[in-house]
Amino acid sequence: MIRPAEVTDIPALVDLEQRCFQTDRLSRRQFRYMLTKANAHVLVNEQDGVINGYVLLLFSRGTSMARLYSIAVDESTRGQGIGQALVEAAEAEARDRDCAYLRLEIRKDNAASIALFTRLGYEPFGEYGDYYEDHMDAWRYEKSLAPHLSPDLVRVPYYEQTLDFTCGPSSVMMAMKALDPNLDLDRKLELRIWREATTIFMTAGHGGCGPYGLALSAAHRGFGVELVINDERMPLVDSVRSEEKKEVMRLVQEDMLDEIQTLGIPVHYGSLSVDDLRARFDAGGVPVVLISSYRIYGEKFPHWVVVTGFDEHFIYVHDPFVDYETGETPMDSINMPIPKRDFERMARYGKAGLKAVLVIYPKTDTLP
Repeated sequence: MIRPAEVTDIPALVDLEQRCFQTDRLSRRQFRYMLTKANAHVLVNEQDGVINGYVLLLFSRGTSMARLYSIAVDESTRGQGIGQALVEAAEAEARDRDCAYLRLEIRKDNAASIALFTRLGYEPFGEYGDYYEDHMDAWRYEKSLAPHLSPDLVRVPYYEQTLDFTCGPSSVMMAMKALDPNLDLDRKLELRIWREATTIFMTAGHGGCGPYGLALSAAHRGFGVELVINDERMPLVDSVRSEEKKEVMRLVQEDMLDEIQTLGIPVHYGSLSVDDLRARFDAGGVPVVLISSYRIYGEKFPHWVVVTGFDEHFIYVHDPFVDYETGETPMDSINMPIPKRDFERMARYGKAGLKAVLVIYPKTDTLP
């Protein structure tokens, strides 16, 4: 019998974990967190009052993607189809929560799991080096839970931001790399673009990057650039309270805007719908979009993501931020499917509802 796990199952889950794994074991505290606080769901297989298998799902706020974080079946009951039944139950749970994709990692030396998930229709889409405690690499697998979807994705290499305030540079780097495969992505470039694009002050700590500075950083490297912003006032100035800081931000961005005009970078004042983004995407552009991170991470701060594709229901993005505190890996931030209606609501920031999109085009293309 497969059923949702309860807090009273924790001792049995811990015992099962100890029997099934030599490393990377979930602790009693982690199981309790997953059952009581995390955006997660645990299913157990029970026979004659004994738990002999479980599967743990993690759900991503604001996206339509789930992750199969862990699965275990007691050795004494393997070969009875319990693993497959747990996976199928996990898929049903993910579909019930309107998830379009289910992802997981598998040890490269775990032939049994690779065979199981391959048989169930999962396909490898990447790898993760030195992923487990014993330094074994992992394969990344994915399955569409909505097989009628056929996303039109551009191949955007993934780059994870290395600092809290470099989401903008990291997103621009990914967009540029998609258009110029010879571009090297590293921390030097990340910090160089941050220095070029920072607005000096943000809500606290180091400054983040606004749309003007990011547009200039791409243009200085020879890429075509189009900037669409819904407000002619200086962006993000209201994100700080200090009048002195506001004045510095105004001066910095006025200087950036002067250079944008000198270089002839097109700036359009208005907003883009998902259909508008799709049109620019189809024209060869890679959109980098400012969003509010609240719908995904529950924190109100400006955040940049890069659009990687579309289908009938979703817009797909690479998010340079990886929320390791909730058990995420970079795999969870790659081609994240976000319902179009939700994306239009999150693609704005602050009380003023700032909307900003930077579209980057190949170096030889003419802007639309």
